[in-house]
Amino acid sequence: MLYVLIIIIVVLAIIFLIRGFRPANQSLEQKHVTKTENPVILLIIDSLMAEPLQNAIKEGRAPALKYLTDQGHYYPNIISSYPTMSVTIDSSLLTGTYSDKHRIPGLVWYDEKEKRLVNYGSAKEEVLKLGIKHVIEDSFYHLNHSHLSRDVKTIHEILAIKGLESASINALVYRGNEKQQLKLSKLLSKLDMMPESLQIETPALFSYGALAQFSPVNNQNTQLWERYGFNDKFTAQELKYLIQNGKLPAFTIAYFPDLDKNVHEKGPMNHIDSIEKTDKQIQEVLNAYESWEEALQSAIWIVMGDSGQANVGQDKTNSFIHLNEMLESHYKIYNIAEPVKGDDQIVIGHNERMAFIYNLDPNIKLEEIASHLQQDDRMNWIAWKSGPNVHVAASGHKEKLTFRPNGDFKDQYGQSWLVNGDYSILDLSLTNHQIEYGTYPDALARLHSSLHSHSGNYLVVDAKPGFEFAGDGTPVHPGGAAHGSMHKQDSLIPMIVTGTETKPKHLRIVDLYPWIMKLAKKGE
Repeated sequence: MLYVLIIIIVVLAIIFLIRGFRPANQSLEQKHVTKTENPVILLIIDSLMAEPLQNAIKEGRAPALKYLTDQGHYYPNIISSYPTMSVTIDSSLLTGTYSDKHRIPGLVWYDEKEKRLVNYGSAKEEVLKLGIKHVIEDSFYHLNHSHLSRDVKTIHEILAIKGLESASINALVYRGNEKQQLKLSKLLSKLDMMPESLQIETPALFSYGALAQFSPVNNQNTQLWERYGFNDKFTAQELKYLIQNGKLPAFTIAYFPDLDKNVHEKGPMNHIDSIEKTDKQIQEVLNAYESWEEALQSAIWIVMGDSGQANVGQDKTNSFIHLNEMLESHYKIYNIAEPVKGDDQIVIGHNERMAFIYNLDPNIKLEEIASHLQQDDRMNWIAWKSGPNVHVAASGHKEKLTFRPNGDFKDQYGQSWLVNGDYSILDLSLTNHQIEYGTYPDALARLHSSLHSHSGNYLVVDAKPGFEFAGDGTPVHPGGAAHGSMHKQDSLIPMIVTGTETKPKHLRIVDLYPWIMKLAKKGE
């Protein structure tokens, strides 16, 4: 989520410099919210991981999270979606589908119809080269209203159809049934830098940094140095305000973004002080009740991460995988600062430790491109589709792995597969027609969905821990951490649940949707 916030902050800085700083306060009194017994409150702590969380609890630095854990159920290994980037993960959480259905492939991907890279907000250098107007429209509007498939419904949309309200606080994916206008800048619109305003579809209660807020106290948390409201303090204050005013709807999702930045900078294990800071904000939320006991009696609480992160080596020469340099002697690579040209053969969409490689030349075979990449042992694997089959190759493996749905082998999620070739590439164990996953949780479904998430002729490449993909202006994290990969370090996240003895059918983010829906609808 960090890099999407960067573009949002840049945009807000420009807007408020032009028109003067005026946070968009909303009147909560005008919002009619039906009181719900045991409303569901989902707190997402960006990049929260199990081992650092447990270390923080053991050291007495996370009393709120310890209390919730002690009073509820703790699940250390919930499986994220793929790639492990916030926009794709949030889409899976809110729709109960992988990317082949919700159609948000990653943070950066190539739109074959429009012949351009879609970027929801990566590093500012890459954003400026692609064009700030495109990125603004993609992140502020198209993500929720054009790219997120209309063939799937979000939790917010379904609850509204059932006559139940919901709330979204600082979540990037939020589509609901209410019409609302985001006002941007008339002057910048005339300069063709951004639209003057955007008509968006939100849940009944919608809070989005300085662009949409309820609590008047939150004005102090919407300054430039507070990232215009996209911070933990703002999220906690908005949630407190709903609680204190008796406006909690059937379901609330509240995003705590601050931890992600610190994990990127300090690495997977060196950020307990940041967990402590986030815990203090959760304490503030629990303190909105007479006691923490009352808080747990009054609502169902779910606290979870969204993805893990794996370390990135300090040595920039070795730790960064430059796909452009690996392929430029064989093919003409698209320059992101220019429109796609007729003779461009390769477009690369970097998603930190995962990347899409698009083949624009019908005379080039994907397997040929894969053979060049397979020489580099810093990648877990290279994958592409051909007809109904998915092929996976890796450095040091002479044989490929080939798989497709609907075969004789079943996994623990009830999914059946036809699998041939070198099983070890995806660390699969096949015994008595059963598939067990190792290093890459739910590997077959997640990889298959990614290769069917959008149109185009492309490969997926995935980096080993210690490495990330680097391109022209992309974010990099030497000596820190990054995500995006399917590796278990990026994919497994903790979840704490209080107020219910039920649990999802499977411990995957994609399976939380029907479970949350049942919990939220209990108050009907």
